[in-house]
Amino acid sequence: METIAITGEFIKLDALLKFANLVSSGGEAKLRIAGGEVKVNGEVCTMRGKKLHPGDRVELDGNLVEIAE
Repeated sequence: METIAITGEFIKLDALLKFANLVSSGGEAKLRIAGGEVKVNGEVCTMRGKKLHPGDRVELDGNLVEIAE
């Protein structure tokens, strides 16, 4: 599991996927989220603008990223 620190109150799901290098572009993030490939806190999430806060966990292709508290 990788831990990512953010500077603001939240980060959007598509931006986190790019920031954590889980996808190569915003377009890929959009397609993978819409395709139901991304889990947030263990549940499939299809909202690319979902606001993620410290403590949230995102999973894609077996890679787990947690936002640092």
